[in-house]
This record gives sequence, structure tokens and C-alpha cells, in this order.
Amino acid sequence: MTRAKSWPRSELVPWLLIVVGVFAFRSSLADHYYVPSGSMENTLLAGDRVLVSKLTYGLRLPFTAVELLRGEQVARGDVVIFDSPRDGTRLIKRIIGVGGDIVSLHDGHLMVNDVAAGGDPAGSERIGRHVALLNLADGGGPDIDRLEIPEGMLLAVGDHRGNSLDGRYFGLVREGDVYGKALAVYYRRDGEGFTWKSL
Repeated sequence: MTRAKSWPRSELVPWLLIVVGVFAFRSSLADHYYVPSGSMENTLLAGDRVLVSKLTYGLRLPFTAVELLRGEQVARGDVVIFDSPRDGTRLIKRIIGVGGDIVSLHDGHLMVNDVAAGGDPAGSERIGRHVALLNLADGGGPDIDRLEIPEGMLLAVGDHRGNSLDGRYFGLVREGDVYGKALAVYYRRDGEGFTWKSL
């Protein structure tokens, strides 16, 4: 009977350091996100893989929520990753309101500080520096009437306005609870395969 060969310590330590380094990198700098549903259609499709920057909003100590360096503030229109305040599920949604904004949403169409975000009857809206490719096939979902967003809080909503479990149901998200900013779709399952679509 042969004995299983064990790795010498001199080889095991570098491999362990590499594994810890990869997880630390994903924890603090960059990661990817698998889109599980159609709640962000038509911007993101179910099955998309998205590159996420965890450095945009600040540098955190790996494996913790401790902020080492402050980054940009979350901006209106950003697509972000956070845990649902309702049940802790990791979500990807678009920020449609930041601290100080007054937000209205009627029939899926957004107004921020009494200015309409849209104009395209097909449903695209300009939100901050971003264009949201809306899906209004299932209606607009619950309306919002002149909601004032407190400082340090965010309103996150899906682009598939009638089919998104979002801030209209679970409330506002603390800015400090956002993990990262979605930068681009790098893989699309619908036949395109590897691609690059900036968000």
C-alpha cells in the first residue's frame, strides 16, 4: 500500500499566500458579480457577469467593513452591489436618489428634484452620468411621491421597474453599506459570450 505524498512546507506556504492574496484582492479591490435575475433589464440580463470595483468608494481592510481610505461618493445613476436590508441577499441595483434628493417615480418614470430623467418613450433615462435602459413591459411597479432622501442614505431601484424587489419595498440603503461599483458586463450568456459593455 502506497502512502499519499505530502507537500513539503516550503511549497505549501507560497500556495497558501497566493490563495489568501486572491481572496484579499477580491475582498478589497475588485470582484465579479453574477446577475441572477432580470430585475436590471434591459441594462443587465439574467446570467450576465459583471466586473465590480471595490476600490471606487474607498479602500477597506480585507475581510472587514473597516474603511482605510475614503473614495468617491456613490453617485446618482451608479449601478452598485449591496446587501438587502430586508434579508441580507446580495443585490445589484441602480442608485436613483442620493442624500438631499427629492425623488418621484410614477409609472416607472423618474423625476429627481422635479426634473424628469427620461424623454425616450421606449424607456431609457439619463440618471446622473449614466443611461438606464429600462424595461417597462411589466409596468412601472410601486410609485414614489416626492421622497426626500436623508444625507448618507441611497435609494436603489432596478431598471426593470415592474419586476424588481428594490428600495420601494425594503427602504433606503446606507451609503457605507455599498460594497462596490459595477463597471462593465464582461460576459453575456445570450450568445455574445465574452464582451465589454461599460455601465
